[in-house]
Amino acid sequence: MIHKKHPYTLSSHCQLSIVNCQLKFRQPAGTSRGSYHVRKVWYVLIHSTEKPEKWGIGECAPLPDLSIDALPDYEYILAKACRQIEKVGRLDTEALRSYPSILFGLETAIRHFETGSFILWDTPFSQGKIGIPINGLIWMGDYRKMLDQIEAKMNTGYRCIKLKIGAIRFEEELELLRHIRKHYSANDIELRVDANGAFSPKDVMEKLEKLAELDIHSIEQPIRAGQWKEMAELTTKNPLPIALDEELIGCFTPEEKRDLLEKIHPQYIILKPSLHGGIQGCTEWIEEAERLQIAWWVTSALESNIGLNAIAQWCATWNNPLPQGLGTGQLFTDNAEIPLLIRKDCLWYDPLGKHISLPKQKEQILMIEGKIFSIAEIRRKANLQTEETALIWKNLYAFLLEWFNESPVITVQTSGSTGEPKQITVRKEQMKQSARLTCSYLNLKPGDKAFLCMPLQFIGGKMMVVRAITHGLDLWVTTPSGHPFSEKMPIVHLAAMTPMQVYNTLQVPEEAERLRAVENLLIGGGAIDGHLEEMLSSFPNPIYSTYGMTETLSHIALRRLNGTEASPYYKAFPSVKLSLSVEETLVIDAPLLSDDILTTNDRVQLLPDEKQFLILGRKDNVINSGGIKIQIEKIEEILRTVITVSFAITSVIHPQWGEAMVLFIEKEYDSSLPERISGILPKTQRPKHIWVTDNIPLTGTGKTDRAACKRLANEIFKSF
Repeated sequence: MIHKKHPYTLSSHCQLSIVNCQLKFRQPAGTSRGSYHVRKVWYVLIHSTEKPEKWGIGECAPLPDLSIDALPDYEYILAKACRQIEKVGRLDTEALRSYPSILFGLETAIRHFETGSFILWDTPFSQGKIGIPINGLIWMGDYRKMLDQIEAKMNTGYRCIKLKIGAIRFEEELELLRHIRKHYSANDIELRVDANGAFSPKDVMEKLEKLAELDIHSIEQPIRAGQWKEMAELTTKNPLPIALDEELIGCFTPEEKRDLLEKIHPQYIILKPSLHGGIQGCTEWIEEAERLQIAWWVTSALESNIGLNAIAQWCATWNNPLPQGLGTGQLFTDNAEIPLLIRKDCLWYDPLGKHISLPKQKEQILMIEGKIFSIAEIRRKANLQTEETALIWKNLYAFLLEWFNESPVITVQTSGSTGEPKQITVRKEQMKQSARLTCSYLNLKPGDKAFLCMPLQFIGGKMMVVRAITHGLDLWVTTPSGHPFSEKMPIVHLAAMTPMQVYNTLQVPEEAERLRAVENLLIGGGAIDGHLEEMLSSFPNPIYSTYGMTETLSHIALRRLNGTEASPYYKAFPSVKLSLSVEETLVIDAPLLSDDILTTNDRVQLLPDEKQFLILGRKDNVINSGGIKIQIEKIEEILRTVITVSFAITSVIHPQWGEAMVLFIEKEYDSSLPERISGILPKTQRPKHIWVTDNIPLTGTGKTDRAACKRLANEIFKSF
């Protein structure tokens, strides 16, 4: 087969989405860097907007402490790459050279999308005519466990065995190898060992000589990467053939690869696409190695069967006779199903076997209070409700009709807390991504109970339903009110409430106890004052203040309010990047959730990690009174220490001061209030007017309606 550089273009307009999963190992996978118990992977899904049945999937799986691209903002980088592909219709492989696991996942997702099959390349292997010879892998462990693995592999019929060494005493590892050689010669069993850089340059030669006495085929990475001079000396003296693995990590360009191979000139190199440059990068390694007559083989890097199948399909295009480091993903308890199977010491692909299919979301159904409902059943349930409770069910029915129609977009309404409410159009896929971010962050599981107690006309309520649909949560529904926990109900795993709902709930002991049992509580839609935060500080389960807006499809950052992790700073999700505008307002780049970079009106202090921030107030909530700029939120926070009823700060246009601060307060106030305010605020920051109103204007989500407050204040001022 001729290996050409693949253009990786998409033949039709597509949308890309990301699903992250955490796979569990059947037993700890021991290496010299420690043991892996779980494996986090990101699956990239490609959908055609023209042919919904056409899709592709690829696996992005960096290894912690090993992959060059195992970065804190990995998901953000991956999301930006996905948005770029959507925009230009092709994969920019050059831009992703330094992100090999991302490149590999996107390369193979596009390949799967274009071929329409998990047979990514047409070879005798993919036709089921031949198998790929593979080695049997022996994981690090104690002597007994490693011996049991060895005997099991030999009994299965493997003719090549690879042992991970460097975790137990070297003499014990030698004893294991001697045990094999007592029963099998080098003609019967080929032995490879992988030190993962565990030996030091001081004693490595002595150890290699002892290993050479046992007819070892080769040793992978005997000393840690980066010691080119010492490694070149080992390959020259050659007591044992050297295979490079970790050494290849971080060499991105063909020139860097050529330089490394020419200077060290190992006997073998071992290629892992998700570590060594994806399909394109590994092809470059092979071309350089063959030019220098360096042998090679391909191995996986603990991928799931999605990635493993792609590696095997590509590996088969080279017809390499050496045993490869592949398998069937049997390490995991929750792997995808792909027709890969092992016969004796070969990996086979069964083209007639059961192919993987995406875990499709059950359409037009929803779990509510432990039962599965169709849309029609929800409509019938809405019709059976009393007049008082019917509205939320009718709204749920209407939302589900819109959600499950064929349109990829949906209309949502902003709250209007800082201006006139407006409707915006967002992609349903972005709402799904938002739901996945929250459910993943809170470690929610399918079947966990989610409490819907917010109005469905705003994003907070809609997103609770989307989380239930996307993550298989059990939705519990109640009519939105100031006392959502007024009735007894099971313990819920996720609830989202406004500060007003939380405050009201805490005033009733039975309701407060039900709230206390909520396993994850999100509070959004308004500011949380210090008094409320203090009331929640002793709660046993995590409580978060959320930061977000309709345009970011609910929150992009959370602030822990209680426990040892309590903080005044919001922390953004990994896939979100933050910066400051020239006016020191927050700028949000959330490629999973929004196609645009959003510049907010929120003035913040951004920490150096560019993930955490402290809210100072809104740019448009600054009153310029007599040349002194006053932040409304800061004044309100101070006034809450002396005012116990509802109030709001606003301003009126004043001929002398430019703006004059107005304090609106509900009902009456006692004559001592101005004196108490004087005791906590300097003269320049005190309200010029204190006016009583029957009700503080609020938005539909319970926030102070700043625009309405200002209109009311100016109307009153004009009447003087």
